[in-house]
Amino acid sequence: MRPPTYRLFSRPVVARLRWQTGRDRYAKSERSKDPPTMRRTRRRPSTAIHAPAPTTGRHLGPTSLYQPMSEADVDLIIDTSIALLARSGVVFEPGTEADSLLTAAGCSVGEDGIVLIPEAVSRRALETVGKQCQLFDRGGENPISIDCAHTRFMPGMTCIGVYDETSGEPRASNRDDLARITRLADGLPNIDAVCIGAKNVVESNLYGEVDEFLCLMENTTKPIEYLCEYPVSLDAAIEMASLLRGGGDALRARPYFLHLIPPLPVNFAAIHIEQIITAVRAGIPVGVGTLPIGGASSPITLAGCLTHALMTDLAAMVLGQLVEEGSFCIGCSDVNFMEPATGAIGSFSQNSLADMAACQVRHRLGIPPLTGTGGCSVAPTFNQDAVWELSSNMMQMFYNRPATCDYLGSLDQGLTFSEHALLLCDDLAGLLKKMWEGVQVSPEQIGADMIERLGPRGQYLAEPHTVENCRMQVWDSRYLGANFPLSNNDIPQDDLKVRLDADLQARLAAPGPPPLDPALRAQAGAVVDRFR
Repeated sequence: MRPPTYRLFSRPVVARLRWQTGRDRYAKSERSKDPPTMRRTRRRPSTAIHAPAPTTGRHLGPTSLYQPMSEADVDLIIDTSIALLARSGVVFEPGTEADSLLTAAGCSVGEDGIVLIPEAVSRRALETVGKQCQLFDRGGENPISIDCAHTRFMPGMTCIGVYDETSGEPRASNRDDLARITRLADGLPNIDAVCIGAKNVVESNLYGEVDEFLCLMENTTKPIEYLCEYPVSLDAAIEMASLLRGGGDALRARPYFLHLIPPLPVNFAAIHIEQIITAVRAGIPVGVGTLPIGGASSPITLAGCLTHALMTDLAAMVLGQLVEEGSFCIGCSDVNFMEPATGAIGSFSQNSLADMAACQVRHRLGIPPLTGTGGCSVAPTFNQDAVWELSSNMMQMFYNRPATCDYLGSLDQGLTFSEHALLLCDDLAGLLKKMWEGVQVSPEQIGADMIERLGPRGQYLAEPHTVENCRMQVWDSRYLGANFPLSNNDIPQDDLKVRLDADLQARLAAPGPPPLDPALRAQAGAVVDRFR
């Protein structure tokens, strides 16, 4: 097995470095201004809301994917998953349209729901499945691409609690909490789209989950990510999104939301089958993924759990392509493991490596790896444990390169949403975007002429090269970086949570996004009211 590879420079950059060895090859840059005087000074913390950081989220090109497995190992996992679907199969609950679609494709459909999918059918689906899609904001503008070249950050996902603003203790979440979290995410510079951060637990019914879609529409202008239990809830979401766009064809042309569907491992209930078929026919981008727990619902080993998860993904993609070839209906299962000592999800080393491996497999298949696991923590509150885990798994996204990272702000094993955690994760997403810009290599960036001119005892502080480039690769953090309390600056020595809370209160007090058009709000509200 070859060692893991990771390239900070692209191959063309390495080639240029090897070629440009002579002094005569360096082009001297023109200096159009005198060097300004620079002096060390104390930096005071900014009280203004920072301007948005670069929002491209592009990582492909300037830096490279980390690959923990050899290509042969990746191919073995893919080939084994395809073979197991043909021999062991997957369950599709009988009695849905999937029965006829799968039968017509040559699959063996048993009366007990076990479906054997021939290898040729699985491989055909991998060839035809849509490899990218775009999501447009509420106004039908500012598209973001969901693909293998970018990472999109979102708050999430469907927590059932929040931390009470007075006591700090967890409590059941409600619609007001979802609205507040959504407005907060709308104003964060590194959040690209908004998922359901917290459920309206009081309305744990059809009305509640349909109304959650409307709540997202009302409180953010960004694209959204939605998931629900019942197919009729998806129907209602598509109806509201069509009203927003001005019709179903307009929604297909400019998709407003990415729909997630969470079946059980290798077992599709009728409610999940119907959602796949409905979303694909409406032109809604779809991610279908289970949450296997190694040692419980799936094999305990990394390779075994990953293979088992991929079987679910492949089966979903087969069904999606049988409905409409070329549709964006891709598998996106997370790979989790039981902590043997506690029985809970939380084996950090296994989860981290498995997420990295899952991303590598999906990049190999050419499909965007959705639902990256950065931005969440098993810690029960926003404490030092949470900060460690959030920082660790967010930083890991630099290497994993998921297409979406939509658990930002989730604590307590996914049960409770933390706005402080969301703010920290948004800041760390800015760090990732800055680092993904990579190392710029050029004669001007190297500055060989300046190095030679100044000599071994040179002082670079007042050089134009320093002035022009001193902030080019600096992370503009709201809480750390230049705003880090140090012993030699006058920034108050406040704990990180205090600094986060000050920013949180300012953001919550700021105006939210523009309201929905009253006529549209009334039409969408009428859709929701049908479920009361």
